[in-house]
Amino acid sequence: MAENEPDPDIDAARFAAIIASSTDAIISKSLDGTVQTWNPAAEALFGWSAAEMVGQSIRRIVPEDRAEEEDRILARIRAGHVVPRFTTKRLTKSGETVPIAVTVSPVRDASGQIVGASKIANDLREQIELQSGLREKTDQFTALANNIPQLAWLADKDGWIYWFNQRWYEFTGTDLEEMQGWGWQKVHHPDHVERVTNRIQEAWDSGEPWDDTFPLRRADGEFRWFLSRANPLRDDEGNVVLWCGTNTDITDQLEAQNHIKLLMREVNHRSRNMLATIRAILRRSSGLPKDELVRSLDRRINALASNQEILDGGDWSGARVADIVEAQLRHLGEDMRRRIHITKPSPVIVRTEAAEAIGLAIHELATNAEKYGALSNDRGRVDIEWEVAGEAAEEPVFRMRWNEIGGPLVPEPSRTGFGSLLIVRNVEQVLAAEVALNFEADGLNWQVEAPAGKLTVDRIERVAAEDYLAI
Repeated sequence: MAENEPDPDIDAARFAAIIASSTDAIISKSLDGTVQTWNPAAEALFGWSAAEMVGQSIRRIVPEDRAEEEDRILARIRAGHVVPRFTTKRLTKSGETVPIAVTVSPVRDASGQIVGASKIANDLREQIELQSGLREKTDQFTALANNIPQLAWLADKDGWIYWFNQRWYEFTGTDLEEMQGWGWQKVHHPDHVERVTNRIQEAWDSGEPWDDTFPLRRADGEFRWFLSRANPLRDDEGNVVLWCGTNTDITDQLEAQNHIKLLMREVNHRSRNMLATIRAILRRSSGLPKDELVRSLDRRINALASNQEILDGGDWSGARVADIVEAQLRHLGEDMRRRIHITKPSPVIVRTEAAEAIGLAIHELATNAEKYGALSNDRGRVDIEWEVAGEAAEEPVFRMRWNEIGGPLVPEPSRTGFGSLLIVRNVEQVLAAEVALNFEADGLNWQVEAPAGKLTVDRIERVAAEDYLAI
C-alpha cells in the first residue's frame, strides 16, 4: 500500500465507531426491508437489541396504520431517491408508539448499484413535549390577555406594536393590519394624539416605563378615557427586548369623581342655604313666647329635613312634587290625611331650590289647615293639584293649587307672619312665580304659576326612562 493511501480497514473501523457513538438511531436495511445494521442509539430508542433486529424485517417497528408508508419509502429508495426528513411514528419493544423524525437515503455498492437503504431517526418526544408545553403556555397567555378587562398590546424594543389583544379589536373595531406599528394613532383624539405620541416616543428612546391618560375612540365613534401604561421587558444584560402595554377604561371613574365634586359643591351650597333659612326662621320667630318658639322651630326644621330625605335619587339634583307633598303631609293624623285629595298627581320633578320652597309652603298650609282651616273640624277637606301646561309654541308653565273647602270662616290676617312669608314671598322669589293667597268664604285658596324653565332638572334621560315629565 502506497504512503498516504487510505486504509480501507481503518476507514471502516472509523466509520463504525462514528455510527456506534452517534446519538441518532442509524439503521441500514436491504431493499426488501430486512434490517442489516442497528446501532446502540437505535437500541435505546426502540428497545430492541441489535441481535433481536438484525435479519428481521423493519416492519417490526412500523405501526399497522403506516404500512403503506414503508412501501412508499422502499419504492423511492429503489428508484434512487432520497426520502427527505419527515415526521412519523414507530413502535418500541414495549408496544409504545413514539414520534420520530426520519431521513432515508439509498445505499450503493462500488459499482453504483442500489443495494439497500440507510435510515437516520431522531426521537421527537422531548421536542413535542416542549412544543406542547409552549403551546399550552401560549394558549394560557392568549386566554388571559383576551379576557382581562384592559386593552393590551406588545411592541418591539423600538416601539413598533405588533400584537393587540381581542379587547382592543372589539373596542376599536379595527384589525392588526390597520393598527400595527403606529396605526394606533388613528383611534386617538386629534386634540391629544400629538402629545401622546411625543411622550411615548420619549419612553421608547429612554427605556423608562410610560404612563399617560387620554381618550380613545370606540367602534361606535364615542371617545372614552383610558389610563395607559407600558413597561419594558429586558434581557439578562439589561437591554429592552419588548414592551408590554395596557389601556384601562377610567371614564366611569372620572365621571364618578366629577360627580362627587359636584355633590360636595351642592352639599356646601345647600348647607349654606339651609342655615340661611334657619336664621330667617329664628329672626321671624324671635318675638314668640319660649314654648311657642320651640314648637315653631321644631316643626319648620322638621319640614326642611323631610325635604332633604326625598331629594330625587339621593344626589340632591331634584325631587318629585308628589314626594314633596306626601313628605309634608306626613305629620297629619290618618283622619286628616283621608280628607286631603290629590288630583291625579302630575309626574313633575323640580330642582332642589324649588323643592325646598314648595315643601315649606305645603307644610305651612297643612299646619294652618290643621289649626284654623278645613282640617280643624270634621267636615272640611283639601284639594291639591299641580301640572305643567302650555301650547307647543309657548313656554311651559308650572301651576299648583291648594284649595280648602268646608272649613270654618277664616278672616284674612291683619298682619303678615313668617308662615305667610313662606307661603307667598319665598315661593315667588325662588320659583319666579306669581302666588295668589285668597281667604274665601268656603276656605283658603293658594295658587302658584311659574315658568317651568326655572324649575328644570338636568336629568332628562332618567326622567324619560320612568315616564316622568322633567321641568
